[in-house]
Amino acid sequence: MNANTPSVLSTAKHVTSAYPGMVIARSRRCLKGLQCSLAQALIGLLMTASQGLAQPVYEPYTFTTIAGKAGVPGSADGTNSVARLNQPYGVAVDSAGNLYVSEFAGCTIRKMTPAGTNWVVTTLAGSAGVIGSADGTGRRAQFWSPGGLAVDNAGNIYAPDIGNHTIRKVTPEGTNWVVTTIAGMASVAASADGTNRAARFRWPNGVAVDNDGNVYVGDTYNHTIRKMTHVGTNWVVTTLAGRAGFSGSADGTNSAARFNLTSGVAVDAAGTLYVSDAGNCTIRKVMLVGTNHVVTTLAGKAGAIGSADGIGSAARFHGPNTTATEYTCAHRAARIRYPG
Repeated sequence: MNANTPSVLSTAKHVTSAYPGMVIARSRRCLKGLQCSLAQALIGLLMTASQGLAQPVYEPYTFTTIAGKAGVPGSADGTNSVARLNQPYGVAVDSAGNLYVSEFAGCTIRKMTPAGTNWVVTTLAGSAGVIGSADGTGRRAQFWSPGGLAVDNAGNIYAPDIGNHTIRKVTPEGTNWVVTTIAGMASVAASADGTNRAARFRWPNGVAVDNDGNVYVGDTYNHTIRKMTHVGTNWVVTTLAGRAGFSGSADGTNSAARFNLTSGVAVDAAGTLYVSDAGNCTIRKVMLVGTNHVVTTLAGKAGAIGSADGIGSAARFHGPNTTATEYTCAHRAARIRYPG
């Protein structure tokens, strides 16, 4: 993962661009619900594709900067442009409209609370610029470049800790936030199914959580999709699709499918997963059929880099990085619309 990769954060389906760590932007139409709001992106334009016709005209949206100041990275908490961020990477929103942001370079988890017309930024966990793997409360916890974020129905935050090859959970306890490592072992990059720290990941990036509390992870450099199931006090990690160490683009069932750098993951209400396949420049769908997971390619063509709008394999992407249940974010952002 390139720490200098530009990141852009947007809520809902609207994406604006910024240099890494500088601003978080939103549209006036944002914050219309949790699934609609789970978007994070690299620099992009908005595209709409629908059955039979690609939309050639971009919809007009108004964007405003709600936190941070362009060109001024930092770690200061504060309101609106007084706050500073350092390569914001992942973003999630809870049912109350609070935003949670991971900072790739800052190694922290931030919270943005709407207060009237203002946004108040606070640091929930991690210490700015301090790399580590320690569990703990608030600033005593440490991260190494946290990636995508997801929030469950209880307000718990899940964060792949990219540099540590682990999955972290950030739990609200009163006015504090407690960070625990729920799967993987810090500094050990590998691939193994198992329980809690016996499981192994390799640069995990994307994360999603379904209504039952199951957590799904894009295990980027293993080229796989992993599932984490809460069993009692434990987390059991299994591989749903792809095969560790084998990159490719083949559609198929379970380990017969191939990915190339699985990145963003989103899950809809039916439990279907949508995956940004960054190395293939495609968007994949992972559907549960009986006890199997069937992988198909929704949009883009493996190995064909570009920016063309279009239907299915006629569309082109350039390193799609993250997904939400309605939207995909890449160097541009694309909305994939189903008929009806």
